[in-house]
Amino acid sequence: MFALLLTEDVELRPLDPWRAEEFLAHLDRAREHIQPWVSPSFVATDLPSARAVLQRYADRWASDSGGIWGLWWGGTLVGGVLFVSFDATLGVCEVGCWVEPAAQGRGLVAPAVRRIVDWAVRERGIQRVEWRTNADNMRSKALASRLGLRLDGTLRQVSPGPHGRVDLEVWSVLADEWRDGPLTVH
Repeated sequence: MFALLLTEDVELRPLDPWRAEEFLAHLDRAREHIQPWVSPSFVATDLPSARAVLQRYADRWASDSGGIWGLWWGGTLVGGVLFVSFDATLGVCEVGCWVEPAAQGRGLVAPAVRRIVDWAVRERGIQRVEWRTNADNMRSKALASRLGLRLDGTLRQVSPGPHGRVDLEVWSVLADEWRDGPLTVH
């Protein structure tokens, strides 16, 4: 097991299935806050579904098609980052993140996203990193912009939502842009 220290009190660690109980407790704190922005299949409501979410990402990691890591702040799981999808053959991946309200706005997520994007580009040869977000999620769009991603466009009414159909924005950064940008991790 490893823990990567991102700041003095924030660690990035694998979010493996054996952490399902801790993940569920975190989701109980985060559920209302993240539910409008993440896939319904992510927001587990009991221990078996929490374990299933983490197992799904463990399986993706094992098949080189995704992965998930948690952010521990002061020893408590408060959010995380993930490769929603990862295709080294095509050179394309999608990154995502989430955080519970107590940790929001504290600069915990950006260093973790930078770390996994940098790994994908520098170590795995990913050429295009995507960030897909609900067009109404202003915090997500602001983070994508701060990280150096550009808005590619909007997929209008791409999926059903609690208040009607949802527009999805697609942001991206290309490998050359990432390597040349001021926000890369060395």
